[in-house]
Amino acid sequence: MPGNHVINRAVVHRQLLPAGPAYLAHVRREINKLSFEEYDRQVEEEQKRLDALQADGLNGEDDLGVGDEEESPELLLLDPKEWKKQDHYQVLGLSHLRYKATSEQIKIAHRKKVLKHHPDKKAGISNSTNDDAFFKCIQKAFEVLTHPERRRQFDSVDPYYLALEEDTPTTSDFKGKDKDHDFFFKTMGPVFEMEARFSKRTPVPMLGAYDDSKETVEAFYDFWYNFDSWRSFEYLDKEVNEGSDSRDDKRYTEKKNKSERARRKKEDTVRLRSLVDMTLGLDPRIKRIKQEEKEAREAKRKNKAGNTAAELKAKAEEEKRRAEEEAKRKEEEEKIARAEAKKAKAAAANAAKKARRAQRAAEAGEGS
Repeated sequence: MPGNHVINRAVVHRQLLPAGPAYLAHVRREINKLSFEEYDRQVEEEQKRLDALQADGLNGEDDLGVGDEEESPELLLLDPKEWKKQDHYQVLGLSHLRYKATSEQIKIAHRKKVLKHHPDKKAGISNSTNDDAFFKCIQKAFEVLTHPERRRQFDSVDPYYLALEEDTPTTSDFKGKDKDHDFFFKTMGPVFEMEARFSKRTPVPMLGAYDDSKETVEAFYDFWYNFDSWRSFEYLDKEVNEGSDSRDDKRYTEKKNKSERARRKKEDTVRLRSLVDMTLGLDPRIKRIKQEEKEAREAKRKNKAGNTAAELKAKAEEEKRRAEEEAKRKEEEEKIARAEAKKAKAAAANAAKKARRAQRAAEAGEGS
């Protein structure tokens, strides 16, 4: 008929793949012989159970300050094959605790992440996928952080602190701030707190304050110039080529790794020594202590000079006193001697007078 057109279209065959949450739900229903209503009720009950566990920090228990850190889109897209490049603390939501996190806090953080990201739970929620890549990252982070040696190796190269090390203050940051003592301690104090975590010896002396004594300052620099670090760099070792059974490859890789560890360790020792050298050169306490010692020496010298003058004056006065006493003694002796001489002279005169009398009397007797 005019105006009527028949359009012939080719038949397109599409293959439907058994995938996605709807298919997984179908499989579960078939395996467990559940109706749609029974399956939906089971999913709802499971969701309520998981939500109850998550509420208030795991079944109402104290989560010990673990909290719930925000998960960035980049974090959720981590590749579990690149697990050595991931920040294990960030994966478990422990960025705010890091090396300070206790084993119990790590367990709690892991449980929280498992409840949130377990593949079974994700598959049971509509519009979700069954991609368990991030869950594998969670498991690897838990594996590393619950193994004391591997955790220590990771802590040695924690990407968060490596970034801070790259941003360590330099002498140029203190230009024009010689008299700003607070700036020095606020800037350098946290640096030594960060480095202290690697010390084999405890307690570790911190930078302190401007009014610290000379003994305290000397003890601080003595400790840090002889710092005994447990930091190591095995975590950065290169893996032997996957699938290679060659002993030569393994030996070469092990030798290379050993050499790299030694190099990094040496560089880290030099880095810390340079940091302590810079701190010593900028430390306002050193200038203060030197000034105090200079003033003490000058005061001692002045005091010594004052004591010498006083001693000379006292000696002169003593000599004068002794001379006066000696002169007085001599004067007394001379006075006594004069008196004795006068007395002796008077006695001699009397004796002579008596002798003349006696002689005259004798002469008179002979004349009669």
